[in-house]
Amino acid sequence: MENSKFQQMIDDFTLDSDAIKEIAASFRYDIDAGVRETGESSLRMLKSYIGLPTGNEKGEYLALDFGGTNLRVVLIRLEGNGKFEVIKKVAKPLVKPGEYDFICADANADELFDFIADMVEEAVDGDHDKKYLLGHTFSFPSAQTNIYNARLIIWTKEFATKGVEGEVVNDLLKAALARKNLSNVEPTAVINDTVAVLLAAAYKLGNVNVGSIYATGHNTCYYETYTSAGLGKPAMVINMESGGFNKLAINKYDYKLDLESEKPYEQRLEKMVSGRYMGELFAYCLDEAWGIGKVSFTSIDISRILADNSDTLNDVCALLKEKTNLDIETEDAVWVKALAETIASRSARIVVATYCGIMWHLYPNGGIPKQYIAVDGSVFEKMPTIKENMQKAIYEIMEDDADKLELVLENGGSALGAALAAAMEPVEG
Repeated sequence: MENSKFQQMIDDFTLDSDAIKEIAASFRYDIDAGVRETGESSLRMLKSYIGLPTGNEKGEYLALDFGGTNLRVVLIRLEGNGKFEVIKKVAKPLVKPGEYDFICADANADELFDFIADMVEEAVDGDHDKKYLLGHTFSFPSAQTNIYNARLIIWTKEFATKGVEGEVVNDLLKAALARKNLSNVEPTAVINDTVAVLLAAAYKLGNVNVGSIYATGHNTCYYETYTSAGLGKPAMVINMESGGFNKLAINKYDYKLDLESEKPYEQRLEKMVSGRYMGELFAYCLDEAWGIGKVSFTSIDISRILADNSDTLNDVCALLKEKTNLDIETEDAVWVKALAETIASRSARIVVATYCGIMWHLYPNGGIPKQYIAVDGSVFEKMPTIKENMQKAIYEIMEDDADKLELVLENGGSALGAALAAAMEPVEG
């Protein structure tokens, strides 16, 4: 094997300081264009119709976390001062092989939402009298005209339940609750998982304007005041759908991945940074180097490679043997690890560039106040080198303002965020 081939691949995935500053500036441009609705932005800039919590919200609220095949209904007591208590949690899968499957094409909306209503009844211990407001984290593409009215555009994540697409999900839930004689439970708010992360972190910490998911997929939201744009619109959280940002230079491996993906020419940023795609990019490179053919690598495999800090890199060698049947020596493993590190580093640096673009948009004249950026997701939480690379990129881009931004892990925000959405006054507009 020629080391020069690996060196060229590493160069193809390397982004220097100037490159990530340019990404931050381009991202800021698209935010500005999105806020002004000029039609030039690649960001969807979806309104959430909710602001930031004060931290003093109080009361008992129900939270429905509907982001995938594992469903959770949680009864949460908000105690003010950023404090809360989980009173009851009910968690169930939507598919149990041999018993039921509520996400297949044979399932219908009534069956799915009756199942959810049963979970709600369990969460309130069968109480049909006490009034409960319910907030709903719903992580599927939806068109929303107010905090309640989220209409499912299209199922993703292999969901195929009939009769839900095109419908207002809270209407379906309300009807199911009525069928169970649970009219005391009132669905009031729908938010997506990114917004839930921001609300949860802002409630607990204060000083949070950005919430992000950095996992299998990637997305970011932020609190838009409209003051920097000189627009008199009501301030609210904006879900950018930032995975769709497309003003990025791609290499030949990105190009190949895009063409072979389910939706070519879409989600350019997500395909360069998220856990779902890092392993695929890595596999393309190994195929070019060694002709291994179509071998599947995952973000967990990348993490395993990055975690091997031994002198001999035995774990890297063992993984390659498992996946490709190749016997490689330590010398080759060094290049394999360097490649994985560069793919992960590029991911972290692009993600941070988007956060910095948000800061430049919010504070065009400088004077960035000290604040947290809340991040949830397995890549951020578990992949070696990611946090260090993100921190380094913040310093490269923000320079003197770098110490104003602190990245914090906010996991489990989906339920708390949904409860807060139910507790808060919606934003009109």
